[in-house]
Amino acid sequence: MRELLKEALKKENINISTQKLDKLALFGDKLLWYNQTHNITGSKSKQSIVENIIDSLIPTTFINEPQTLLDVGTGAGFPGLILSIIWEKSQVTLAEPINKRAAFLRFISIELELKNVHIFKNRVELLQSKPFSLITSRAVTDTKLLLLLTKNVSNDKTQYLFYKGSRVFNEILELKSKLNYDIVTRNKRNYLWIKPNDS
Repeated sequence: MRELLKEALKKENINISTQKLDKLALFGDKLLWYNQTHNITGSKSKQSIVENIIDSLIPTTFINEPQTLLDVGTGAGFPGLILSIIWEKSQVTLAEPINKRAAFLRFISIELELKNVHIFKNRVELLQSKPFSLITSRAVTDTKLLLLLTKNVSNDKTQYLFYKGSRVFNEILELKSKLNYDIVTRNKRNYLWIKPNDS
């Protein structure tokens, strides 16, 4: 896992410390092992897990580390838990309502000693918190609904990062609003980065 990950990071020009690489590799090994019993993700091979880790990390090449981060529907850890390893100064909240996935997130946070991670085992619209600096989500629902579900934990300074496929262009049109956004395309992924209007 470690060597596969090291090669993939090099290919994408993502530079991280040895300590962070070790944590990511341990995450991958533990996920493979845990998934055999609990079936929490479709990623069932080392290669697939490495691809998902890289997919989670690519935005670190164009977005600065936020003070606080909320990841909606983290699942097996993509992207929120992966980002918490790299952005260790960020306070990261992982919203995951499904029991077996939330249990894995708790287990792996302890294993990796991620003191900056908080797990919210419920639907994100029930979360009560100060506005987050950055809100992320991957393959949960459409952009309009994500913005609606997180309106109580965001403000005009909040940035959004949604990991999208090809439908993102239609979703932006359907919003019919003057969003300040970029779409960064890498591999088959479209990263929708919504910024404050004054940035």
